[in-house]
Amino acid sequence: MSIKADHRHLYLQVIDRLKSDIEQGIYKENEKLPSEFELSKELGVSRATLREALRLLEEENVIVRRHGVGTFVNPKPVFTSGIEHLSSISSMIENAGMTPGTIFLEATENAPTENELERFGCDKNDNVITIERVRTADGEPVVYCVDKVLAKYLPDDFVQKKEGSIFSSLEQSGNIHVAYAVTYIDPVGYHEQVSPILHCGRETALLVLKQLHYDDNDCVVLYSKNYFRADKFSFHVIRKRV
Repeated sequence: MSIKADHRHLYLQVIDRLKSDIEQGIYKENEKLPSEFELSKELGVSRATLREALRLLEEENVIVRRHGVGTFVNPKPVFTSGIEHLSSISSMIENAGMTPGTIFLEATENAPTENELERFGCDKNDNVITIERVRTADGEPVVYCVDKVLAKYLPDDFVQKKEGSIFSSLEQSGNIHVAYAVTYIDPVGYHEQVSPILHCGRETALLVLKQLHYDDNDCVVLYSKNYFRADKFSFHVIRKRV
């Protein structure tokens, strides 16, 4: 059925129609849409109008266009969170009604690199522990986590236990309180190491959150680099006018 003109621009009507078709399951997640020629003919609009609608839908992350391949329906993120407040990955998964889990991969302890000496403000005798884990939701891998922390900040048996919250362990002694974090978000494509671990194909993007966690004295106590599946997670921030 073609688009019927009303007082709005045609491309806005096309957007509403395609969103409705996706909501009703006519076009399913990860499914390839018909060609521009077929869609414009079906909707009764010009290809220029259709392309403007598709451009805006891609900006909204409703669809993704892959050069030389076609246009596909993006899956809706299962987990969404604001980044104004520090919250754990486990709580995000639990809020979605799923069970969080952890797959411990590796923990290594080494002398600090030049970057780590500067990042943590430590000396060369302060070893750094690097912990690699995979976080799961109902058993499905969704986040690959790399955490770096000074060994002296963690209990001696933390690595041996292979479980537990790093935040809680940092604050266990009562000497450290994680007050805030500075976060950098970078989108990346296929990652040769991480994507296979998260069961991602080449078409699935990743969101990398790099976070510097500070204590009440503005000292970095934890550096984390988390790879989130972009088809499972979305993040937003509330910005206030000043």
